[in-house]
Amino acid sequence: MNDPYIFGQIAAANAISDVYAMGGRPITCLNLAMFPSKKLEPEVLHQIVAGALSKITESGAVLAGGHTIDDDEPKFGLAVTGIVHPRKYWSNRGARPGDVVILTKPIGSGVLFNANIKKWVSDEAMKECIALLTTLNRKAAEVAAGFEVHAATDITGFGLAGHCYEMVKGSQVAMEFSMDRIPIIKEALEMYKKGVTTGVNNFNRELVAGAIRFGKDLPPWHKEIVYDPQTSGGLLVSVPESQGEALLKTLETAGVRWASLIGQVKAVSDGAHLNFK
Repeated sequence: MNDPYIFGQIAAANAISDVYAMGGRPITCLNLAMFPSKKLEPEVLHQIVAGALSKITESGAVLAGGHTIDDDEPKFGLAVTGIVHPRKYWSNRGARPGDVVILTKPIGSGVLFNANIKKWVSDEAMKECIALLTTLNRKAAEVAAGFEVHAATDITGFGLAGHCYEMVKGSQVAMEFSMDRIPIIKEALEMYKKGVTTGVNNFNRELVAGAIRFGKDLPPWHKEIVYDPQTSGGLLVSVPESQGEALLKTLETAGVRWASLIGQVKAVSDGAHLNFK
């Protein structure tokens, strides 16, 4: 799928997510574009910016301008400024033993985009993937703000394992996950089973090496999903166990239908900070 408008939407949603992941509200955005003006028509850039603007507007922020330079291939992103109360901002430190961990979007977009180059992915699965990537984390953040969030981040290039590792390392805790509770985009696991991967999986695996442990019966291809790099992934929040189910129900009521309680925060006991069972 080579749709410049959707490309712009995904890039914008991905950039704005950093503000939501800190409990903030985006205010202004600047376009940052690299564009091969001698290879592509100006309309392509117009559509990229139009797609981005649609998500900027949806977020409640404004587009304040931008910068464009010539490059060999198109690249696009946003510099986003947001605001948050200084005593209410979220960080990826602060998760506490006894918390539960909630993920608001499925994972698997990285391998699906690679497999789609080979035309192995169904139209239905790609439509679901695109719908997820173009969905802002605004509702999820607004709902979570009504609860006691101890730590939060968004799942992007380091994959689920990498971003969880940053959180447990910063919080000096461990996390235990149920693999069957982790939401996965349709056909993503199937692609790993077929041998498809991404150029980032190896890096993400090395990033958490020595800190991760899997259940004995988990096949190697299934383990790869936790290393899958995301673009415009969901929020990962750590909240008290007593608030977990209420947060899930409130997210669902708000339309965040993919949210799932995927794990628990534990005290570090055996050296493994991440346990996937």
